Amino acid sequence: MLLKFIKDTSGATAIEYSFVAAMTGIIAIGAISLLGSDVGSLHDGVAEQVVSATRN
Repeated sequence: MLLKFIKDTSGATAIEYSFVAAMTGIIAIGAISLLGSDVGSLHDGVAEQVVSATRN
C-alpha cells in the first residue's frame, strides 16, 4: 500500500498548477506594489492638467 502511494503521481499536476498560480499571484502583487505609487502620481498629474485646462 505504501509503495503504491509513493509511485502514484496523479496529484503532481495539481500541485504544479497551484505552485504556478501562487507564484503568478506573488509576482503580480509585487509589481502592483512597485508601480502603485507611480500610477497614483501620474493620475494626480493628469487630474491637475484637466482641472487647469477646464478653468481657462
